[in-house]
Amino acid sequence: MSQAVEIVWLLMLIPFGIVLCVGGFFTYCAWKRGKLMRGDQAGANLSTTTRSATYEQPRRWLAVKGAKPSVVQAALRLHSPTPCSWEEGLAEAREDKLFISPSIAGWVLVVGAGLPDVTEDSDRCYRFLTALSRKLGHVQYFSVSRVVNSHCWALLEGGRVYRAYAWAGETLWNQGLVTGAEKDMGMLCLEYAAEQSSFAMREALAANSEKVNLLAARWSLDPGAIPGEMWHSRGIVGAMSQSNPQ
Repeated sequence: MSQAVEIVWLLMLIPFGIVLCVGGFFTYCAWKRGKLMRGDQAGANLSTTTRSATYEQPRRWLAVKGAKPSVVQAALRLHSPTPCSWEEGLAEAREDKLFISPSIAGWVLVVGAGLPDVTEDSDRCYRFLTALSRKLGHVQYFSVSRVVNSHCWALLEGGRVYRAYAWAGETLWNQGLVTGAEKDMGMLCLEYAAEQSSFAMREALAANSEKVNLLAARWSLDPGAIPGEMWHSRGIVGAMSQSNPQ
């Protein structure tokens, strides 16, 4: 009789044991998945923090087509050119130096406060760009300040300005035919001495500043959307020997 009771008890314990095993298995799976997700999130947060700490949207930059970084360096006549990481180059570029990126999809970016500011002297900027384009061929220039809604974009080839527009409270530079990309994005370009007669016009001019990076992406590269893998490559940093390369 006792043996029969033991068998009954064993049969009753089997389902209970199965439930415990299944519950333990699913608990382990949930713990493992949570650990992996926390690790992935931590990695993503670290990547975002590192990038945001070392990179901020440049106010002025060049995009040069088809040239090697060393050729761009020679054309700009940099003092003491030094190989560097993106982080080092962009940090020094805030202090009147220039950072020349490695080639990205056939383009080289030049970033830095050392580039001429079209809002301070549009003639100087014009001379700088035409001289540089005679050396390097296809050169694009972008400048934007969302604080005061000043903006500029210019496209040159072989020393000739094909398209340029600059605004800083008034039209500073308007040359060449409006491109298809400008039309598609509804970018407003006023003639010289044109009046800002309506609120809608002022809003459209302010919206131009938000579209400069989109235009750069259409024409060449948006420096605010560089592929993550490029951040492991190295560029060149240095100071310009003079503002207008001859």
